[in-house]
Amino acid sequence: MGKAKENGLSNVGCKSVKSKFWAYVLWLFGGLFGAHHVYLGRDDQAFVYMSTLGGYVGCGFLRDIYRIPAYVAEANEDPSFIEDFKRKVRTNRKPPFTAVRFSAQAAVAYLWAELFNSAIPQEEIYGINFRRLLILIPAVIALGVWTVGNIGREQGSIWATLVTAYFLYPTLYYIGDDSMWIFFMAIASTLSFDSFSKQWRLKPKKKKSFIRRMVCLGLAMMLYFAVIGGYLYFNAVITDSEGEEIKLSEAVQHFLTSPIWTDLKASLEATWNQAKHQGFWATWAQLVDLTDPRGEINAYKVLGLSQTASQNEVTARWRTLSRDNHPDKVKGSEEERRKAQEKFMEIQQAYEILSQAKNRRQRRNRRSEG
Repeated sequence: MGKAKENGLSNVGCKSVKSKFWAYVLWLFGGLFGAHHVYLGRDDQAFVYMSTLGGYVGCGFLRDIYRIPAYVAEANEDPSFIEDFKRKVRTNRKPPFTAVRFSAQAAVAYLWAELFNSAIPQEEIYGINFRRLLILIPAVIALGVWTVGNIGREQGSIWATLVTAYFLYPTLYYIGDDSMWIFFMAIASTLSFDSFSKQWRLKPKKKKSFIRRMVCLGLAMMLYFAVIGGYLYFNAVITDSEGEEIKLSEAVQHFLTSPIWTDLKASLEATWNQAKHQGFWATWAQLVDLTDPRGEINAYKVLGLSQTASQNEVTARWRTLSRDNHPDKVKGSEEERRKAQEKFMEIQQAYEILSQAKNRRQRRNRRSEG
């Protein structure tokens, strides 16, 4: 027992020991964005999760429910994990084929390449034809395959994958369809990595400082969002009520001059100026009142009265509407009777809301006078 502990200490050293509890907590609250992988030092896998929303729309996130204990053991260099890893290395000259990793490599490579392709401007800008950037798609595919292939205790060179992807680049002119072309290259590049590059990672990755890790991860995310921004600005479209497609960038520009935005902007500016003069809490109270939390504004609307109407006017209006809209007066179809019943109930509810408001004000006045 003492020897096992001694071996464990020699493997772990002075590193902070990772906790399964905290790994699961981070998985629960930030797992779709790879928070638990950042905690465990698996930054490459964290970036894959960030760029694919939880390992390709939550697939990796769900798989991690039972994979986290192994990740924690690897991060802590647990003796039992090390022994099991050595046994795998002795049994297999190189990592065996697994459908999960192969699918993940192809899927991530395909997604990144499709996103990059979507971000390339379809039209010339200032006389420059950006479609020539298609030459970089094989590199993006190779990067996706290589990134997933180097997660954990497996690794491999990017060169065989890169050569394969560029070797297949001319097939675009025969396949024609960009998506099929990218899919074909992603599968072939993954096969190339699995056949010629994949090997065991015998030593853990060299540890980096937390700040350096976050800088690298931040730069990767900035590049990723830049590609998304390129797609949204240059190629994204929306469809109007007539079925016509409009570029999103143009739609946003027109929205900023539309009545709905100018009215909203004017309201926000007026609210801000009011808050500066009357104070935040007084302005907040007025905004809360405008949301009609008690339903009084809508109740006046249902009865067809202004908000300055007296209680006598409210009562008189309620009696008239109740009499005119009573369901017993309707002799039509079942649908008409149902609508009449709903209208009648709406009138009763409106009157009850305003009556309760009157009673609250009376009680408040009596307390203030007392």
